[in-house]
Amino acid sequence: MYPYTNYYDALYRQNNKLIREVEKAINGEYNAIHCYSKLAKLATNEKEKSQILEIRQDEIKHHKQFEQIYTQLTGRKPQQPKLSEECPDVYLEGLEFALQDEQMTVDFYLEVADGASDPSIKEAFRRAAADEQNHAVWFLYYYSKNK
Repeated sequence: MYPYTNYYDALYRQNNKLIREVEKAINGEYNAIHCYSKLAKLATNEKEKSQILEIRQDEIKHHKQFEQIYTQLTGRKPQQPKLSEECPDVYLEGLEFALQDEQMTVDFYLEVADGASDPSIKEAFRRAAADEQNHAVWFLYYYSKNK
């Protein structure tokens, strides 16, 4: 006897999970964009400020990509994201916060990529994970240098 599998339900559940993950990614990028604006203002020199603003531009790019993926999956634009994390007001604490956030984001994006069946979504999350890892290295460098 063969087990009955309702493929429509399985696909529907997988799609809903992906939509929730994309929403989480959109909100995370939104928070990072705002935090890195704050960090750039707190930077101790122009070189660090410039690099943090470059990282912020990557986050804006990711945010736009994830909004497009959300629209592709749902047929509608995502809700306006909300700030859910408080970025520290002290530069060194902000760098540590950003470093930890970037590292957690790498893991999350790789999990999303592994679970996605659409090759373009898989690639978008893998590319974003690589960018986030690069950002973490910069934040670690600046954290170590300023400590």
